Amino acid sequence: MPQRPLRSPAGLLHRRRPAPVAVDDVRAAAAAVLPGLVTGGLRAAVLTDPARGPVLVLAEDERRTRLPLRDLAEDMTDAGVDPATDGVAAALTAVVARRPVSDAVAARTGVAVLDWTDERRSAVGWRVVVRRGERTVAWTPSDRADAAAVARTRTGAAARAADAGGVLRVEGPVALWSHPGAPMLATAALAAPERLLARIADAGLGLRDPNVVVTPTRPLACAAAGVADRLAGLTGEACVRLPWTGLTRLAWL
Repeated sequence: MPQRPLRSPAGLLHRRRPAPVAVDDVRAAAAAVLPGLVTGGLRAAVLTDPARGPVLVLAEDERRTRLPLRDLAEDMTDAGVDPATDGVAAALTAVVARRPVSDAVAARTGVAVLDWTDERRSAVGWRVVVRRGERTVAWTPSDRADAAAVARTRTGAAARAADAGGVLRVEGPVALWSHPGAPMLATAALAAPERLLARIADAGLGLRDPNVVVTPTRPLACAAAGVADRLAGLTGEACVRLPWTGLTRLAWL
């Protein structure tokens, strides 16, 4: 009985490979979504660069970002973005949301959160972030921002952090504080630790000299030292356990 011929592995790979996103796809998405994304001081347009072809230009206060549509199309293709209109539009919207934060925007709306200080994720420090939908983008001061301006922005961000919102859940000896809208904002509550401790007490869990287990972008865990130590050992991912009194000594990033 003759054997059925085997399918070519290369053919299978070819069929499974996502269709490429073309420059014209990105240009069409830009025409559709940019008018709705231009708010406040943000300006966005697709301009022609003699050397690089069409370029997406994002301008906000002192920040300027130039992104060739060719590079965007290649990045979207590599990421497996659906080349249909909705897929490219969603990807382009995410690109705009990731744009650098300007000094003025950070001063007006920045919020203080805890973030990793190094790639090894061995310690955390305070950082100013700006919320854009469910995403938070870190602020890096521009060359125009002097020490006084940076200090004012950080002070304002710490004050806003206390009102960033969140949800408290008590599970046995552990209090979990999360932020369903933007997970990175969960640690903002630690900018006003006594207020958070009072809310935990009102929920029925009395903690004296608690520790916190911090994993940026994850719910914040508050518990007695021994319980927090066990939690840190069981989490299975990088985290930092801090005594309540150590929160005020954390540095700014």
